[in-house]
This record gives sequence, C-alpha cells and structure tokens, in this order.
Amino acid sequence: MKVAFAGFLHETNTFAPSKAGQDAFRLGGGYIPMTQGPAMIDAAKDVNLGISGALDTAARLGWSIEPILWAGAIPSAHVTQSAYDAITDDILAHITNAGALDGVFLDLHGAMVAEHLDDGEGQLLRRVRAVVGPDVPMVAALDLHGNISRDMVEAADILVGFRTYPHVDMAQTGTRAAHLLNDMMRSGRRPAKAFRQMSYLVPIPFQCTDHAPAQDLYAELDRIEAEGVTSASLFMGFPAADIPDCGPAALAYAPTQDQADRAADRIAASYAAAEPAFRGPTYAPDAAIARACAVAGTGPVVIADTQDNPGAGGVSATTGLLRALLTAKAENAAIGLIVDPHAASRAHALGQGQSALFRIGGHEGLPDDIPIEAQALVETLSDGKIDATGPYYGGTRLDLGLSACLRIGGVRVVITSRIAQMADREMFRFVGITPEDMDLLVVKSSTHFRADFAPIARDILIACAPGPMPLDPADLPFTRLRAGMRLSPNGPDFPIASHNGADTDRGTTPCAAVQ
Repeated sequence: MKVAFAGFLHETNTFAPSKAGQDAFRLGGGYIPMTQGPAMIDAAKDVNLGISGALDTAARLGWSIEPILWAGAIPSAHVTQSAYDAITDDILAHITNAGALDGVFLDLHGAMVAEHLDDGEGQLLRRVRAVVGPDVPMVAALDLHGNISRDMVEAADILVGFRTYPHVDMAQTGTRAAHLLNDMMRSGRRPAKAFRQMSYLVPIPFQCTDHAPAQDLYAELDRIEAEGVTSASLFMGFPAADIPDCGPAALAYAPTQDQADRAADRIAASYAAAEPAFRGPTYAPDAAIARACAVAGTGPVVIADTQDNPGAGGVSATTGLLRALLTAKAENAAIGLIVDPHAASRAHALGQGQSALFRIGGHEGLPDDIPIEAQALVETLSDGKIDATGPYYGGTRLDLGLSACLRIGGVRVVITSRIAQMADREMFRFVGITPEDMDLLVVKSSTHFRADFAPIARDILIACAPGPMPLDPADLPFTRLRAGMRLSPNGPDFPIASHNGADTDRGTTPCAAVQ
C-alpha cells in the first residue's frame, strides 16, 4: 500500500499578541522542526507525535511510505498567510508528484486559523481531497482541542482525536488512525459518519483527563467502540478562537448511519450532563504562594501559571508569579521558563558565578505586568539543547537557545531565549535544578506539566497572574462565536453585552474563585 504522510500543526489563539510565520514552523517550539521527505522518518522516530505512531505502524504493516512534509509551531495568534500558503502548497505539490496513492495520512491539530481563513485544516483537507480524488481513503489524527468544522468532517474519511490531556497519547492516536486507514484500504469500505457540535466552553485547566468529569467522558469512548462503533472522538475545543466553529464536538464513525448517529448523540449527551462538574479551585499569586507554603508533605508544590501558558498562546515572560515568590521571600523555589533573550545573553556575557542587576521578563501588552529588576547570581549557563524525556514531549529534542539559571535570594529563575511550554522535568535539570529536591515549582503551563510533574508533587495549584490567556473563556472579547454558545460551564451565552467588540484588558481579571 502506497501512502502519503504529511503534518501541519498549529493551535491558534486569535487573541494572542504575535503570529506564526515560517520561522515559527522551522524552529518547532516544542515540536520537531519543519522536516521534509525521508528525513521525516528519522526525525519522528520515538517521539510522542501522531506522525510518529503512524509511521511506525506503516513500517510494521509493510506500506510503501511517501513522506511529504511535517511542520508544527507553538500556539500563537494566526498563522500568517504567507506561511500557510507556502506549507500547504508544498504539501499539495509533493502529493501530486507522488503519483497514484492507496491512502493519505495527515497529522493535524484541528484549531488552526490563518490570517485569511478561519478553518486552516478544512481548507487543507479539501485541497488534498481535490488532488487525490474521492476514492483514496484519507484519515487525520487531531488534537483533543480541535475546533472541528463540517468541512473537515466531509473532506476526510475519518478524523481521530487524542483521548488524554496532558496529551500523552499523541503517538498512540497516530497508530489508531493508521490502523483505521489500513482497514479502509484493505476492505474498500468507508464508515458512516456523524458530527455534533456542542454548546459550552471549558477553561483549559479543568479539561484534564486525569480527573472527573473529563476522565469519565473519555472512558465512555472506549465503551462505545467496544459495542461495534468504528471510531469515536470527543473534542473539547480550543476556547481562545474567535470563529464560529470554536467549541466542543462529538464525532462517530460506524458501519451504519444509525450506529454513528446514536454514538454521536450519546457522546453529546454525556458532555451536556457533565457541565456542572467542570470547575476547580484557582488562586491569586500571593494566595497560591501562601497555600503552597502551608501544604505539608514531601516533594514540591507545583503552581501552574495558567494565564501565561505558551501552549495556549502565552508569551512565557510575565512576572506576576515571580514577583509573588520574591515578595514572599520564598526559599528553595524555582520558576520557568521565563523567555528573555536579552537577560540570557547578559548572563552568558557576565559568566557563571557573577552577580549583577538584571531586568527580567515582562509583557508590554499587559498594563499590570512589568519587568522585575533585581540583583541576581548567574548560577548556571546552558546552550539550551535538551532531550525532553517526560511523557508529554516523549523524547523531543528542544533547542531553547542561550539559557541560564539566575538566583535571586531563595528563588531560581530559568531564563531561555526561545519559547516552549514548561512540561518536562528536564527543563529544570538542564540548568542544574533538581525538581524533586525543590519545595516550590512554578511552571508556565496549564495541564501538560502534570504528565511529568504530578508523580513528584505533594500538591498542584492553579494560579491566575496577569497573562495573555485568561483562564475563563468568558473574559475573552468574542465577536464571532455561534449564537447560544455558553462561554464557560453554566456561564453566559454568546453574545453578551460586554462582548460587543469593545476592547478589554484581557488577562488582568482576577481568578473566578480566589482562595
């Protein structure tokens, strides 16, 4: 079986401060860098990505592999038109030149918005379908946070979503999708499909599948498939996209249309019933530090700086939690990553063991977030090249650029030149910090950090310092959602009076449930 493989991933926060151009995809920002042709096979080997699981499955099944192109960039504002067109045109040209194909596998996200179109994946899938024709089976592996459109569903034969958040099953999802593609190629049959869009958004930290209610919702998918459904997926949606298709969706594929419809309705009904349970405690920065210091036990308390999560469009540079640590005179504490190329370069120029006055972090787009000026010791220096071995990154090679550990009193600050979500213990270790030995760790992440940090944490707290990505979607100034979409569980329906396009100070609002 001759199968083309390609990937194009971006989770778009339409409210974020900076866009994704071609350089963002060349660097990867936590993904493998942009790769073309046979080099894809080696680059994706033993990495937790959909393309990795699919390529491994293809090799085991003896397929003839046509590696096209893989590109992924860290979440941000829109993909620029020039980057979208260049990458898409490249994928299409190589698929065209590949000749007759038995199948197509695509590794996508599901929530890509470009400068010139709302539905990046829908457009790509339609164009690939136009090239290969209606008879070639095509599947796509998608992120659990996909904002699924009807165009995506109609163009692909099967869309398969992750089932874990933290996303520790990306490669497994690629494997599942590849087996479904194999079944279609061998049998010549396509399943019936059913698609349901649902009616409320959930704050990202509360979508974690390690706990109820999300844990129960995803366990239900296994039961549905055990009853004869070909594939079932629940997409929580990425709630920071101001487009009509933003929001959760249920997808089901089955031998008959009746089976598919009943499965999709069952997923949608379970999601609707779970609405009151999607909530959890959150803390203002000072309250989070005080709570962490009061928690007894061994191992660090881990505080998630959720409103500056670069995995959702944050800049990984805000200073609210760092300021709270210093004000509280915290001891044996560390925070990362603070992306500040100037501070990193200065640390390298000064040299290890030197002290100086540093100006660290700060995001000019937030009136409540300014750089911190403090005397700091350059404790450790690094070139920023690490192998992130935890369950989320799964062996991905990261290049964070010139990096350093600065020590301010009892607080260590991990400074890097390039952005990536703090979701792996190696992202502390590479500058000499042993996370297991710390009392308090602050991570620029919302949920992915749990995969590697939960096993060592004596407690995990969600904090809301000022940042570009508000915890509560209701704090975002939406103008284009579907009418009737609730902006949070049991929250207001869109549109609401305060979201009529007026400018707001996003990210500066306090936590909904400060404790």
